[in-house]
Amino acid sequence: MEVATIFLPLIGCIIAGLFGRTIGARGAMAVTVTAVCVSAVLSIILFFQLTGEGSEAYTVTLFTFIDSGAFEVSWALRFDALTAVMLIVVNGVSSMVHIYSIGYMAHDGHRARFFSYLSLFTFAMLMLITADNLVQLYFGWEGVGLASYLLIGFWHERESARAAAVKAFVVNRIGDFGFALGIFAVFMVFGSVEFDTIFSSAAEHADATFTFLGYEVHALTCACLLLFMGAMGKSAQLGLHTWLPDAMEGPTPVSALIHAATMVTAGVFMVARMSPLFEYAPDALTVVCLVGAATAIVAATIGITQNDIKRVIAYSTMSQLGYMFFALGVSAYSAAIFHLMTHAFFKSLLFLGAGSVIHAMSDEQDMRKMGGIWKQIPYTYTLMWIGSLALAGIGIYGVFGAAGFYSKDLILESAFADHSWFGDIAYWLGVVAAFLTAFYSWRLIIMTFHGPSRAEEKVAAHVHESSWVMLGPLVPLAAGAIFAGWIGYDAFAGHGREAFWGEALFVLHANDTVEAAHHVPFWGKILPLVLAFGGIALAYVVYMMRPGMAGAIARATRPVYVFLLNKWYFDELFHWAVVRPANVLGRLLWKGGDGAVIDGLGPNGIASTTRMVARQASRLQTGYVYHYVFAMLVGAVGLVTWYLYTVSA
Repeated sequence: MEVATIFLPLIGCIIAGLFGRTIGARGAMAVTVTAVCVSAVLSIILFFQLTGEGSEAYTVTLFTFIDSGAFEVSWALRFDALTAVMLIVVNGVSSMVHIYSIGYMAHDGHRARFFSYLSLFTFAMLMLITADNLVQLYFGWEGVGLASYLLIGFWHERESARAAAVKAFVVNRIGDFGFALGIFAVFMVFGSVEFDTIFSSAAEHADATFTFLGYEVHALTCACLLLFMGAMGKSAQLGLHTWLPDAMEGPTPVSALIHAATMVTAGVFMVARMSPLFEYAPDALTVVCLVGAATAIVAATIGITQNDIKRVIAYSTMSQLGYMFFALGVSAYSAAIFHLMTHAFFKSLLFLGAGSVIHAMSDEQDMRKMGGIWKQIPYTYTLMWIGSLALAGIGIYGVFGAAGFYSKDLILESAFADHSWFGDIAYWLGVVAAFLTAFYSWRLIIMTFHGPSRAEEKVAAHVHESSWVMLGPLVPLAAGAIFAGWIGYDAFAGHGREAFWGEALFVLHANDTVEAAHHVPFWGKILPLVLAFGGIALAYVVYMMRPGMAGAIARATRPVYVFLLNKWYFDELFHWAVVRPANVLGRLLWKGGDGAVIDGLGPNGIASTTRMVARQASRLQTGYVYHYVFAMLVGAVGLVTWYLYTVSA
């Protein structure tokens, strides 16, 4: 069953990819959707087996992956509570995306290829989360990078899609380079890449050092920072985040799959999996916390100014990932995974709901060209409301709340309970981000569904609700967005968390901020909720009660507005600091190094020298007999002179 759960999506990918023309688009969709849905059902069974009373973690070894001298790595599948949660998330969301795509991609001429890519992505993510060693994890890590490149650039006839795919691939390669160095560092310290070996001896190497770039550094801190560099790329943390909004060029189901539950959460999963190392590297945890907090607030400020419906949700994803990382930074690993799980439900719901809106609006994505459509697409409107409530973390203490209410507030309370300077920074930035999250969520709702219609006449005349093959998958996601936090709170963060997690996550007793979160003062708990309601109220005032107020504010604060609208100019900074120098260096190495030195002195140089010698030699061939007779006489005189000289000597 375990092997089938992981490899069924790969089988579907191969059949759809290699035999798509033979079985047709319908056959390819049937194979891939069935494979992923069966895998999702098996994931549910595994979840209860791995998290039930008396359950134990285990490993399924398939074969030897690498055997080189003393270095041996097995291809093995690791099953524990962390794997079980991720299986539910990945296969659950992927199965809904596959079904949704049947309707969304109905008119595309390359559906077999699209569904093959979706299943390839799912398989790569499954390999990542079930890895039993760092090499296998890296295999899945690079697999999701490849699949995301293929999916983002699926509509490759568009220049913007091709550029976005390349950008995602290149930016991730920067992070992946650090991740590879981190794996090398771990191997240097532990002599192994197997998780069991690493985790069992982490405490013994807590004070180990080695030389890195000429400096004596703390080994685990250096290794963890390098691993986190990889997480920054995959999970779009500040500095390596610029690929995420551009990735919206892919089809909307791709946005839901990549940016809700799978690829962007790979970094969160990896840090949680490596918690036994990070716990002994407090400086690395501090960096993780600060980067996550900065990401949460920066993305939230950008989100309030964006007008593309998918980009607003994309920056929301980036902000929520920031929450997960600063939870990891204060050792609240279970809170981070809890939010990862709830976020998967409501964010995939929002992305797919946005796809339904785009479908209804004849592929229009600009919210400024929408409005007044809630009565025409009531089901989509209701589902988007549910997703927004969960994202904003709306609830009533002691009664009930949407999924984000439980998980996001737990993260903020854990940061508060850490009682560290960086935890305090994370808490306050997170609280402000909660206010901004609620504001831009209802800005999206109001601009998209309410007010007078701003759409072109021909678009407004054809607004229609999506088919049930698209709306159907949103229903279980909506159920998760409503109930997942309430159902999972005790197991993830309450009294049952030790039994639930087992040894899947490791936290030093002094760092148990999730337990301490339950003792945070009431004002610390209630403040994010109060500000969330404030954000919603402000959005209603600015965009519904006084429609011209948003424009007046933008004009009055134009420098700030332009700064945020241009995404803090990170793209321009990245272009100036990285792209331009790389282009200059590349051109120098191409023209000066490869062209002038290597080719100039090598193949091209030898060829040009041979050509020159041949050209000079060809001048001796004049065609006149007396020239040849003269040359023969000169030669004869030379031979006689040489002979007489040698005889006399």
